[in-house]
Amino acid sequence: TQKMAELLGLGDECGEGASGAPALADSCLAGNRLNLDVYPDGCHRFLQLFKGRRGEVVQVEFLRLSSNDHLLGTTLGILPHLKHLKSLVLKGGHARDEFGSCQHGSLTSLPPDIGNLRCLTHLDLSFNSLSTLPSCILHLPSLRVLLVSHNNLVALPEDFGSLSKLTFFSAMKNQLKDLPQSIGELTVLQDLDLSENALEFLPEEAGNLHNCTELDLSGNRLSSIPDSLANLKSLRRLHLHSNLLVTVPASLASLPNLSRLDLQNNCLRAVPPEIQTSPFVHLRGNPIGETEPSPQADESSAGGLQRLFLASGEDSFTVTSEGCKVVLACGIHFYFPPGAASGPLRIYFQTLAPDPQWVKLRHHDVLLSRVLELQPHGVKFQQEVQIWMPYASPQTLHQREVVVRTFSGQSWSDLRTRVEQKRKSKKHVAHCSVLHFSWFLVVSRLVQNECKVPTEGTLLFSSVDPSIKVTFPPGVTEETRSVKLQVLPVSAEEIEEITAEAGCRASPLLCLSQDSLVDFLRPVRIQLPLPPGVTGLNLDRSRLRLLHGDLEGQTWDDITSQVVLEFTHLYAVFEVTHFSWYWLWYTTKTYIGGIAKKVYERLRMYQVNFIALQRKKDPEQVLLQCVPKHKVDPVLKKLQDRYRGPEPSDMVEMFEGEQFFAAFERGISIDMDRPDCVDGRLSFIFYSHLKNMKEIYVTSPVDRKGQAVKGQVSFYRGAVPESIPEDASRRRKGPDSLWLATLPIKLPRLKPRWGENPGPLNGFSFPPLNLGNAETGYLTQANLLSIARRMGADWQTIGLNLGLTYQQIERIGYNNREDLDKQILDMLFSWAQQNSEDPDCVSKLIRAMKESGRQDIADEVKTIIELGRQKYRESIRRVGLEQESSTEDSAIAMM
Repeated sequence: TQKMAELLGLGDECGEGASGAPALADSCLAGNRLNLDVYPDGCHRFLQLFKGRRGEVVQVEFLRLSSNDHLLGTTLGILPHLKHLKSLVLKGGHARDEFGSCQHGSLTSLPPDIGNLRCLTHLDLSFNSLSTLPSCILHLPSLRVLLVSHNNLVALPEDFGSLSKLTFFSAMKNQLKDLPQSIGELTVLQDLDLSENALEFLPEEAGNLHNCTELDLSGNRLSSIPDSLANLKSLRRLHLHSNLLVTVPASLASLPNLSRLDLQNNCLRAVPPEIQTSPFVHLRGNPIGETEPSPQADESSAGGLQRLFLASGEDSFTVTSEGCKVVLACGIHFYFPPGAASGPLRIYFQTLAPDPQWVKLRHHDVLLSRVLELQPHGVKFQQEVQIWMPYASPQTLHQREVVVRTFSGQSWSDLRTRVEQKRKSKKHVAHCSVLHFSWFLVVSRLVQNECKVPTEGTLLFSSVDPSIKVTFPPGVTEETRSVKLQVLPVSAEEIEEITAEAGCRASPLLCLSQDSLVDFLRPVRIQLPLPPGVTGLNLDRSRLRLLHGDLEGQTWDDITSQVVLEFTHLYAVFEVTHFSWYWLWYTTKTYIGGIAKKVYERLRMYQVNFIALQRKKDPEQVLLQCVPKHKVDPVLKKLQDRYRGPEPSDMVEMFEGEQFFAAFERGISIDMDRPDCVDGRLSFIFYSHLKNMKEIYVTSPVDRKGQAVKGQVSFYRGAVPESIPEDASRRRKGPDSLWLATLPIKLPRLKPRWGENPGPLNGFSFPPLNLGNAETGYLTQANLLSIARRMGADWQTIGLNLGLTYQQIERIGYNNREDLDKQILDMLFSWAQQNSEDPDCVSKLIRAMKESGRQDIADEVKTIIELGRQKYRESIRRVGLEQESSTEDSAIAMM
């Protein structure tokens, strides 16, 4: 980048190599540059090139290699020969694991001779496995830029200050616990990034970095900072968020060039007035002013254990060895017992939409929650941490059970789970205990009965249907193994509806599995109930079929002739040595494998409707939802007070985890910058027990000229879940292979739009308001109204990023409940009135929009401001006045 080029003092040399430089087919050698980090075998290419064209290679000034290369060790021995080297990059992170995470490189040290590279000014060793800083680095006399981020450094050498020419140093994402006193000797250092380490204190000598313009200490364990930081007169940005600070020196407010002081998410209860009133200070996420136990941090009446209530938008909290109880805004609870963590530990969390390519639902599983991610992954606690996760309870859990499922990084496994119901809210929560953190979700699965099978044999019953039992005789196994049994009852009505055969019946579907790959030594005896309506008295054996399916349910084979079937008045009994799916059918059909497969597929499908509703008070705000058949009526009843629209679509059938798209047509369009917008279509993933919902603003791409616009929203199939049988997925290939439904949308001629009427708006009346100034550009009241119109349901997130407290947001929502327009106006104009004197208020508004994921609004604000600046400059040139003599009124008029 240009900034890095300036730091290196290399000017235009950081551009591409000189035109006409010789190019090699097996390398990126161009003039004085050699870029090999983009090749998986970059080190091999380097060794070949050094051998064949040594004279050119030793003249190289810029070299990039990947440290994920297995030949890195050999290559390192050659690097000291490159005496002209100015920039050396030995980064990891080029390779990724199966989950998309960057893999660290293998670099753990450097050859001592690297210290002889007297021209080296830039060294990047990021994403490696360094636990100590190689001593040879301290002997590089010209080094100005050093990057060692994403390593395992626990300390810096005591004589680190000997790098007297260092201007840029980044060691973010390491394990640094303290800093050497010599850090203060880096007198020309301009940019220091030590974020996301384990620093507990700073040395006083840090106040000697007189040329430092940006200091990032966020994400550490600092409880205080030295007063000497007030000596950093060149400092522009100081990042201290996500620490354990309880106080900060008042002298920081007097730093002459400071434009940002980020103190968010600390433990500050009292902040000096000079700091609290400064416009460049950010304090959200601190319990400031609390003298009594508060919702953010109070003492539980049971044992005095600290309780933390996190507001919406917060993404981390700190656990100490004393333990605590934590409540997230989404309703998830944690209990960290005393001693669970050996010291202060920052926990990061987020909830994710389940991706069907990653979250692998088993057969007949129903997803009940979003995915909860807790970091650091794999952190080992001294005692079990308890987690309570709310979940969407199905209408019936009969013959099913709820479990918390966790992801280890390679596979999903079920945790021992207890289901509870909150007495006040009647909400269901799933409770489990863990010793490490990773990913968690809640699913409903078929009831699972299991037992250990010893050499002497045993008996296993189904708790869903006690008439289903499995008998293990003595000598069935040499070593004890674990066996699981699951049962899916199938009603006669379902079978008859799917097969269109009145006399067709089937027993419950039985699934048997074990933790051994070896078949049993002796036959295992299985008892299944006869299909409904069939008894030993009316049994026609020619109509009875025993089917066997593999564990993926891909095939169903008739094995009636391969086993000995015995019958009683109520049961069928047979013996097997292999575990899988077993299904007893009673039908006149000769070949029923295809019928069974069809029924099995249909048992895993859902009949759904699509809904498109328009908000009554703003028809351009459209709610899209995919709803299972049995939920349509209660969903519509719940929404009818606020929305109206067409009837739900005709029913279609979809699989759990199937993707589909919504596309607007005939004069209606949506914001193409949405992250879920693919080729002009909104992407959904259908889960039967999650809210498959999106609320968006639609607009007309052409001038309505006062007329209503009629259009439609159409739904199409998308990607197919991997676990779906091939026959079922064949008709669903391609994003447009099957149109699902179309619903009409009508955009009526609206009432006077925001900004078209300068008078009272929706019950709100504001004095004339303009943000910004003549030189930088204004946002007028009309501009703000136009911006408000585009916010939609994101207004709460935008408000929090603008600096409003969670309590303010809640109050605005309550005071204007059932009216989104008033909520948005109240939030935006309340903030604007409070910040109208802030010269940086427009920039804050742009940043808040970006942080809220609304780049579209941020770009609109930039466009308005730039237009205002242009008009202002034109007027100055036109009248021949200096900028200082212009008035704000003229600029406002030109806007």
